[in-house]
Amino acid sequence: MDLVHACFEPTGDGPHPTVLALHGWGANALDLLGLAPHLGGGRYLVLCPQGPIEVPIGAGVNGYGWFPITMGAPPDPISFAQACGALDGFVTAAARRYPLAPNKLAVMGFSQGGVMAYALALRQRAKLAAVAALSSWFAPGLVTPQHRPRLDGLPLLVQHGTRHELIPVERGRESVERLRELGADVTYREYDMGHEISAPSLRDLVAFLDRRLGSPILMP
Repeated sequence: MDLVHACFEPTGDGPHPTVLALHGWGANALDLLGLAPHLGGGRYLVLCPQGPIEVPIGAGVNGYGWFPITMGAPPDPISFAQACGALDGFVTAAARRYPLAPNKLAVMGFSQGGVMAYALALRQRAKLAAVAALSSWFAPGLVTPQHRPRLDGLPLLVQHGTRHELIPVERGRESVERLRELGADVTYREYDMGHEISAPSLRDLVAFLDRRLGSPILMP
């Protein structure tokens, strides 16, 4: 598998309902792994790939990102296409390496990882049971007049903090409008928080994923 990744494997041989967790700018593959025991009570396989771009964060320490940040503008098309290709390849390789349950794959992304989650949904909607975007935005250029894929019926949770200091809450609300235009089944929640995952937002995330992955009945 080309992307460095962290993995939480539940007990048993599987196949397992699976969550693909995509970190934000300046973080790494371990950033969201601590959520794994809370998701499905530790019954889900959680895969956390690391973005391919090194991001200096000070004192000789590097984090990672998916594509160069251009807030308010479309991502650089070349870098973004490379990131999407790397993520597509990771999903394909993960299906060969790990015991993923059919029709039980969800993707969640925090901040820039949410942009990647949206992009993955737009390219591979048929593979996904659910998507969660946390403190993120629907980047310009994801949909164009020439490329307008549909998300018909895709369960999609959008969470945003009303005190978000980096990505104003209005951008979360705008994302909801765009996603509904594309036919997604959107649940939107706001919280009294900043750029973070709070206890209330985590409870709602867990409940959302349990409705889509926890049922013994496979999603069509």
